[in-house]
Order: sequence, then C-alpha cells, then structure tokens
Amino acid sequence: MEVKFILNGKQTTADIKEDTVLLDLLRAKGCYSVKCGCETTNCGLCTVWIDGTPSLSCSVLAARVEGKEVTTLEGLQEEAAEFGAFLAAEGAEQCGYCSPGFIMNVLAMVRELEDPTLEEVKEYLAGNLCRCTGYMGQLRAIKKYLEMKRGTK
Repeated sequence: MEVKFILNGKQTTADIKEDTVLLDLLRAKGCYSVKCGCETTNCGLCTVWIDGTPSLSCSVLAARVEGKEVTTLEGLQEEAAEFGAFLAAEGAEQCGYCSPGFIMNVLAMVRELEDPTLEEVKEYLAGNLCRCTGYMGQLRAIKKYLEMKRGTK
C-alpha cells in the first residue's frame, strides 16, 4: 500500500506493508534519531511528533500517518542543538542513546506548557527512560533552558 505524508517539512511517499510500524518506515527513510529501545512503549526512544503531538513511533502503524505531518529530531536540528547544549553543560547527555526521544519530548513540552512546574516537567517526561543518569542533570538542563526561553536568566 502507498502512504503519503509530510516528513520533516517535505512531502513523502512510501510503499509499505499493512503491518509496517512507523519506527521502521522512518528509519528506512534515513531518520536514524528514531530508535527502538524496548518494543513495549516504555522507553520514549522512538518519540516523534505526529501533527505536533509527541507519539511513540514503535506503537503506530505507518498507514496511520497518511496525510499527516511527522517530525523527527532531524527536522528540528537548530532547536535540538540549542537544548542539547544545556544537556551537555549539565553532564546529562552521558551515552546519548536516549537523547533524541528525550529532546523531542522536551521541545514538545516547551510548546505546550507555558511555565511548567517541576512536577509538571516530571509528569510530561515520565515515559523517557535513561539508564545512565539519575535524571538530576536533565532536570537542571531543562530548568536552565526554560529560564533562557523565558528570558529570566
């Protein structure tokens, strides 16, 4: 079957099997930031935006993005680099394997929540698993990034 969608701002067409998972299609299209970490929708590594909403691409059939806009980290390079610098400054990038999905969710959160509390940040990012850190560096990076975005620091 054929599926047409917008991938990182460009119209895209793909021939897929009915059971193709979006994660596999995106990797076939060269979006290697999208990773499979658990196959159980528990780690957040496969997070992409579908029409601006964070979604776990390992649990979405590729056929479901017909006519929709899909954004991966490759489509957000400047914003990702900006926040990534905050992660690195806090020593929170460690191995970096979880970073793409984590960054996708942080950038979505910044768009959705105007001035999130620490508890709202934790709740928003609850589905992102990192095996390297204790999350404190990530939380410090998010706090400083939000302060910079608000112009308070």
